[in-house]
Amino acid sequence: MNIDEELKSIFSDPLLEHIEQEDLSLFDVPETLKKSTKDNPDYIAQRTLCENFHDYEDGFKKVHQELKSGKRNIKKLTKSRALQAGSYYITGGVLLFLEQIGEWEINNKRKKKDARTRCIYENGTESDIYLDTLRKSITTDGYVVTESTESDEAFLQSQFGVTSDDIQDGWIYVLSSLSENPEIKSQKNLYKIGFSTTPVEERIKNAQNDATYLMDKVKIEASWKTFNMNTQKFENLIHQFFSAVQFNFLIEDKSGVKKKAREWYVVPMDIIETVINRFIDKSIVHYRYNPSLESLEYIEPANENTKPKFDTTGLKVLTLNIKKIYFDEIIAGNKDIEFRELKQTTLNRYTWISNEDGKRYLKKYDVIRFYVGYNRDRASALVEVIDTTYNSDSRFVEYHLGRVLEKNMI
Repeated sequence: MNIDEELKSIFSDPLLEHIEQEDLSLFDVPETLKKSTKDNPDYIAQRTLCENFHDYEDGFKKVHQELKSGKRNIKKLTKSRALQAGSYYITGGVLLFLEQIGEWEINNKRKKKDARTRCIYENGTESDIYLDTLRKSITTDGYVVTESTESDEAFLQSQFGVTSDDIQDGWIYVLSSLSENPEIKSQKNLYKIGFSTTPVEERIKNAQNDATYLMDKVKIEASWKTFNMNTQKFENLIHQFFSAVQFNFLIEDKSGVKKKAREWYVVPMDIIETVINRFIDKSIVHYRYNPSLESLEYIEPANENTKPKFDTTGLKVLTLNIKKIYFDEIIAGNKDIEFRELKQTTLNRYTWISNEDGKRYLKKYDVIRFYVGYNRDRASALVEVIDTTYNSDSRFVEYHLGRVLEKNMI
């Protein structure tokens, strides 16, 4: 589908049906709202072609592979963390390699010590952006890429602590579909993650007659014997971890009844294996899955004052960052609607496409967890969502807020 067809499809959705033709400018940003670039002129001015990019190209490819396999993760940049030469970062969705940091000098513009850098970008360009400017860019719209750590599939089995006295309690398995249905076959990285108390081969014998398996044969991609654990709970936790990338699909069974596909997720196989490993060694509490970058994102450990106390099990949670002035208004009960612009980059976060009619609808969230900024120690609140609407005039999704269920005031 080319861009014209994609836009035509978007604007035919029911969310936008009342917008006049001349107002079809969902992705246009008013001049007054466009982000100013006056704070980072070095970033733009010094971007030039990298003549020896071939020296770095393989490194970028390897980092992308390790991000997708889970050997590397991404994490937010904190105030206490310094940028280091020889490390990789992401800013504006672009991977960069901070090759070197120059000598420190007094920046006449900022009146403080700063240093020029040499940054190589994955698109074949380089810049000598100031270190402080780079840091602001990464903090605002980027991530730190962690160092590589090996992930051995055998590690999973070793962590069960199996002895001759132990009894196997089941299998965790990952399946792919062999369906010829175009919507299923064309979906990249589609896998079913499940648990079985019988051998997986036995479990999937009649897959083509079971809506759970999309009414077709499946292929076993991986399976692990499990010992000494509540495997059913383990399975549920994995499903919750990947809930944001669950495959929303209705499949018709032999009786003609449409059923929702369950336990199918759109996520790379390497990430699934790494997540299972991290569940076993209990380090998964420090990670969440970032669908846009198909990577695990590291979460700084929270202190006792910032641990969430409200049980959100079974609830659909939307996480949003917000300015302190608006956060305070919500806590005080003076702000009861939170607005979010519906644009190309946020369509999949705030809306979904129905498999029945092919149209786009608003996602319904039960609660919103608001955070003030990106620092480790930051105020947060969990707020009830009582309704979700779309304003076709402003093109904003409106979340109508209810009770403040939890708050952490730092």
